Amino acid sequence: MNQPPQAPDAIRTLPSWLLGRASARGHRLVGEALALAGLRMPQYAVLAAVAELAPVSQAELSRSTGIDPKDMVALVGELQEDGLVERAPDTRDRRKNVITLAPAGVRRLRRGDQLCREANDELTVALSSSEREQLAELLAR
Repeated sequence: MNQPPQAPDAIRTLPSWLLGRASARGHRLVGEALALAGLRMPQYAVLAAVAELAPVSQAELSRSTGIDPKDMVALVGELQEDGLVERAPDTRDRRKNVITLAPAGVRRLRRGDQLCREANDELTVALSSSEREQLAELLAR
């Protein structure tokens, strides 16, 4: 049986190396989990942002998520086509549209939240609950 390649000793203990490996594993676990809900990570990020900010413009969604405005147009279009978000004229400025979650979007976001929590539990399974909190605090710095 082939062993995965080992990093050289000189880099194996560097925080940057370890964070990169943990990040890659976390992205893989969360991506696989979200796929069970029929979502990709950018779609989940948009649904979460809409839930937090609604009613919200596409421009504000782009700013808050860091997703390019052109990509945001496509993402919102996909989510609307799937019945997860609704687009309506802004009552304060009829030239703009605002985005809100549709009932199906609320349900899909809840499922995605649950699956993300489970994936993160798997990622940090070797840590105690206090160590998980400490890790989150350190990473937030």
